[in-house]
Amino acid sequence: MPQFAANLSMLYNEHAFINRFEAAAKDGFKAVEYLFPYAFEADALKDQLLTHGLQQVLFNAPPGDWDAGERGLACLPGREDEFKRAFEQALAYADRLGCPRIHVMAGIKPTDKSDATLAETYQRNIAWAAQQAAPHGRDVLIEPINTRDMPGYFLNYQGQAHDVIETIGAANLKVQMDLYHLQIMEGDLAAGLRKWLPTGRVGHLQIAGVPMRHEPDIGEINYAYLFDVIDELSVQSGWDGWIGCEYRPARGAIENGTSDGLAWFKHRYAAM
Repeated sequence: MPQFAANLSMLYNEHAFINRFEAAAKDGFKAVEYLFPYAFEADALKDQLLTHGLQQVLFNAPPGDWDAGERGLACLPGREDEFKRAFEQALAYADRLGCPRIHVMAGIKPTDKSDATLAETYQRNIAWAAQQAAPHGRDVLIEPINTRDMPGYFLNYQGQAHDVIETIGAANLKVQMDLYHLQIMEGDLAAGLRKWLPTGRVGHLQIAGVPMRHEPDIGEINYAYLFDVIDELSVQSGWDGWIGCEYRPARGAIENGTSDGLAWFKHRYAAM
């Protein structure tokens, strides 16, 4: 049975961030993820997890200057020291929160650097991060992101991400397979799941409706069918990861805006 984690950066936006943990737990979620924890002390977040019986299953390493449009540092030549400091901060938070996975964003490709230079920088930084994370028992995740939402992003395709993982060869380096991004870039989601999930190189799944990135029961994807495929593959391959609900509620940031859109979850999964 799929395990779902509430993405607190996108869900429950009618609440202050620190209050979203309680809201997610009340709706039946057992785990949470979000973009970045760094605006809060780790102990404050840990208190929320413990109080509401939640697991922290994923967050992102610092991405550079997010407000200025940066979307990661890993592929950026000349930013290696900043990348390392950022990842060390993420690792410290992961240790304190008991979070097993850290997503490292690749970055927007600089136009004045060759693809070969960017790829070399990216692989070197990601290999270093995986090496640092291994003694802590943490996985490093890399995520292909669609070019419509994030033009110029370095990593866009599943095969590209799996090639990086095979080249580096670190057991704790895995793919964050977001079915929303995959549908936009490649489609054929069931075949993609059947191809990649049994490899053991997928560390986390994420979902959202396409094209509007709303609830998974809105839009062109038949998620009920895909959840059955994931169940089938989990039995066959032993995959036991989490599925992050990284979508924008269609009702918006109004009272119960997230909760009222969870029929897809509550009717089938919340009591499991």
